[in-house]
Amino acid sequence: MTVFAVRATREATAVDELLTDRFSGVVMCDRAKMYWRVGRLQWCWEHLKRDFQALIDRGDNQSRRLGYDLRRCARAVFKHWAAYADVDISRAALQCRIAPVRRKTEGYLRRGIASENKTLVGMCQELHGHRDWLWEFVRTEGVEPTNNTGERALRHAVIWRKLSFGTQSEQGSRFVETMLTLIETCRQQRRSAFDFLTAAIKAHLAGQPAPSLLPRP
Repeated sequence: MTVFAVRATREATAVDELLTDRFSGVVMCDRAKMYWRVGRLQWCWEHLKRDFQALIDRGDNQSRRLGYDLRRCARAVFKHWAAYADVDISRAALQCRIAPVRRKTEGYLRRGIASENKTLVGMCQELHGHRDWLWEFVRTEGVEPTNNTGERALRHAVIWRKLSFGTQSEQGSRFVETMLTLIETCRQQRRSAFDFLTAAIKAHLAGQPAPSLLPRP
């Protein structure tokens, strides 16, 4: 399922509202600090690769060198993950192949911390200080190294927001998040959103329970 929640703020209170103390899963995300309070995270390697490319593009020789080294590690992560996703290697083999990549990555981050280069120190301290959040996909089955699934689910919502300029009221936000949830979840389950909505409206008019969006067994 995909659940949309439209909020007026990016503050961590929105995360607390959705992911309560009962949540025991892993959150796949970029490095936005609102998610840090959740505890178990997987930072997106696609976003990290862009950060490493930014180091290369800045022109500072020290930053460029570190950027190239870290980008090589990111490419290795994607290479090994692709082999695992294609069932060319086992999960145990994935873990064995990622282990030296992790050692290299964390070594490069320590080099950045020791560089005294203001461009590098802050980013490398953050990544190294939360390095477990780089490798949750290796430890926990079902977790991926990127949030591409979430990005794909958001694509139509982002296009809609650009074309419509968002919502203007609380009621409008609730309507939009409900419709986006319905449409994207039906798409994932290969169900007709139109048929589901028609059945829901008929059930409402007849005073009957609405059909469920929960995945079918």
